[in-house]
Amino acid sequence: MQSNFWKKLKKPIMVSAPMSGVTDDAFRLMFLKYGRPDVFWTEFISVEGLFFKGYENCLKVLKFAPEEHPIVAQVFGSDPSYFKKAAEEIEKLGFDGIDINMGCPDKAIEQRRAGAALIKDVKLAKQIIRATKEGAKKIPVSVKTRLGYNDNQINEWIKPLLQENIAAITIHLRTRKQMYRGSAQWDTIKEIVKLRDIYSPETLIIGNGDVKSFLQAHELSKENGIDGIMIGRASMGNPWFFSHKIPSTQEKLIAIIEHTEFFNDPERFNTLKKHFHAYAKGFNGAKELRDKLMETKSNSEVKELIEEFLLHSRNNEKIEKYK
Repeated sequence: MQSNFWKKLKKPIMVSAPMSGVTDDAFRLMFLKYGRPDVFWTEFISVEGLFFKGYENCLKVLKFAPEEHPIVAQVFGSDPSYFKKAAEEIEKLGFDGIDINMGCPDKAIEQRRAGAALIKDVKLAKQIIRATKEGAKKIPVSVKTRLGYNDNQINEWIKPLLQENIAAITIHLRTRKQMYRGSAQWDTIKEIVKLRDIYSPETLIIGNGDVKSFLQAHELSKENGIDGIMIGRASMGNPWFFSHKIPSTQEKLIAIIEHTEFFNDPERFNTLKKHFHAYAKGFNGAKELRDKLMETKSNSEVKELIEEFLLHSRNNEKIEKYK
């Protein structure tokens, strides 16, 4: 019997977006410490990779702490049979749900007929959902996608997905053609809600795109009658996002040290630097500090650099924010 955790959550539901190379276990642990979302997402993994050479790496991506529940594993691929097998495996690993990526615009992903490429193959997309449901007997299946490929395709694309009665659908309110450019088309979400009410009343609608603050997230949810909001880029360098707190400069700098220590993977140290850039901004001396952080090669170097910066700042009484 399936246990749908989505139905137990208070609305509006605030969730953390799956971002490849960003939302790893260290990133999520920072949110556990400073203010967690209602639902965590993993970075995505390949359903085929889970059973071939990429197995060990997939398991690393799927590692999570007990405190992260509810947590959803996101997967991508194009072979329905592997979605079924992956869903079975993910259920065994203790995840609360499984999410199918049908919106990633990366060319390498699309060449595998996965991600946003599925928008052009509705029949295959529906087969994938059904196979995933067949494998995930105890956990709910959701989808993350976009409005369409080159244009708004709500009727041609979103409606067929809703007809599969998925637990939730997250819509990045841009087309594949838009990538991450331009503005998210929030004026389209009410039309999607109407389709949901007709074809799958139990499916939750989660909006995504250009959400800059916790307050804005709540306003967008209320204005558009949707069930929740997914936060992506605005959460980078801001583990306080879901607590609605504005951190001091000192707190942000200490968080860099903590994030680095949580990461604890020396071989992939350079992947942390995108986070350094996100944390170290909005205060006097930020650019110079960022430049130096980009040159670091270890946790100890990061800690030494931040402590030196904080000591210098205290000697000068305060770190002045600039406008």
